[in-house]
Amino acid sequence: MSESEFLAMAEAAINAIEIGMERAGEAADVDLECSRSGNVLEIEFIDQGSKIIVNTQAAMKEIWVAARAGGFHYRMAADQRWIDTRDGSELFAALSRLASAQAGALLHVKQNEEGAQ
Repeated sequence: MSESEFLAMAEAAINAIEIGMERAGEAADVDLECSRSGNVLEIEFIDQGSKIIVNTQAAMKEIWVAARAGGFHYRMAADQRWIDTRDGSELFAALSRLASAQAGALLHVKQNEEGAQ
């Protein structure tokens, strides 16, 4: 995968995460705020006083997630899903689990309708 291909796919994934997280927060009545600065997305859980940070690492061709539970690195797999380099979990499933833990409520982060991964 070229760097430009990575950047396009990573941008689509960050956009999908932002949209998915906002929708999940609304559906679960969780007060969260997403803010974006370039390739960094901060998801703040207002009532819990915590954040999840999602950013792209072009040199490694990875998406990195920092949460209370730790740091996680995701690479694009052959099936076009972002997969954790250590445990094989999928990015959106992992974000659902991490966000639910930090929000104190069940959040299901889905990809947007465009199917960006």
